[in-house]
Amino acid sequence: MSFNLPSLIAILASYLIGSLSFAVIVSKSLGMADPRSYGSGNPGATNVLRSGNKGAALATLLLDAAKGWLPVFLIHQFGAQWGLGEGVAALAGLAAFLGHLYPVFFGFQGGKGVATAAGVLVGIAPWLGLATGATWLIIAVFFRYSSLSSLVAAFFAPAYYLLGGNIAWPLDRTVLIAIIIMSLLLIWRHRENIRRLAAGTESKLGSKKKQPN
Repeated sequence: MSFNLPSLIAILASYLIGSLSFAVIVSKSLGMADPRSYGSGNPGATNVLRSGNKGAALATLLLDAAKGWLPVFLIHQFGAQWGLGEGVAALAGLAAFLGHLYPVFFGFQGGKGVATAAGVLVGIAPWLGLATGATWLIIAVFFRYSSLSSLVAAFFAPAYYLLGGNIAWPLDRTVLIAIIIMSLLLIWRHRENIRRLAAGTESKLGSKKKQPN
């Protein structure tokens, strides 16, 4: 695919949107401690939940997902007149995801990107997002490990895209590459969780024992 100026602007703007660390923004707006200063130090919904404020954690989760979904949705709705197609939409979603991982506004200290990646997948194809989200939920219910659920969902997301390609949604090589990159980065960001899972020391969902996420 070729890049024009509007596509480059869209990708850059998506990265800047992704760089809005809502875990920090929501916490500060509610007078709470910076989530990078406690727990795992990860600015994400799971760590915000450790503060005990479920509303703040839910707001963080939804806003982090929305910033992944929004650029993809906007390009799908309005991008054609600027020559922005499916591939650019996926790259914009990837840029938002990278913004969450490495936010320019917050010293490049970002979260693990699970909610933002989910938002991107919903933007690419709602059924893709639903299938991947259902996978996360099933693993979470049976095993009660948020990290394991995220790892399994990351593994299956590209497979679901391929399986449903040209059936439930168009199959696009650039989109597939963007999803694979997101999945690999998600797995990389969970490398410490993988070590704890292997060692049997990873904390479970609902556990009051405060292990790093």
